[in-house]
Amino acid sequence: MERFYFERPSAARKADIIEYLNEFSAAGSEIHGSGSLDRILSGWTFEQALERCLCMENREYAEKAGRCPGKTFLLIRDNDNRLVGTANVRWDLNDEMLRFGGHIGYGIRPSERRNGYNKINLYLALKEAKKIGLDRVMIDCAASNIASDKTIQALGGIPERCEEDPADGEMTNVYWINVEEALSKFKAVYAPYIRVHLP
Repeated sequence: MERFYFERPSAARKADIIEYLNEFSAAGSEIHGSGSLDRILSGWTFEQALERCLCMENREYAEKAGRCPGKTFLLIRDNDNRLVGTANVRWDLNDEMLRFGGHIGYGIRPSERRNGYNKINLYLALKEAKKIGLDRVMIDCAASNIASDKTIQALGGIPERCEEDPADGEMTNVYWINVEEALSKFKAVYAPYIRVHLP
């Protein structure tokens, strides 16, 4: 059985992170859940992007950057040590992020999609949300993104609204998830895929 775990971005994963981001670029696919790491594709050095990514969990730093504080995670497949996805968990959301954006962003690299990995990714992100004291989380996705929509529903997403996001003109589905309820209800489904004993 394949097993997965979250790892914080680090210099040790530099080559993996750059390869991961380049795959999205080559596929012409939008990147979600990578924190500030995707700035590498717009000219930032890896070191600059990593520093910003890790500093974003500091509220004062994040607010000065016009953002909400958040932590970014790499979804690693333990069986082959492959970076297959990313997730970003945010808190202290401002009004804008409560409208569109939400507490969690996530994504799977193009070559690893259609394997159910984003559900595991979201399950782990909910575990992280619980650690920082979030009882409920808001998550959204483009209405046209059927895969992401199914992922949110699979983890207990309750629809709130569907309306146009002025940032990109996309009709967007907005959901709320009760964190504790989802983790309890879906533990038997997703926990077997999580690597428990880290070195």
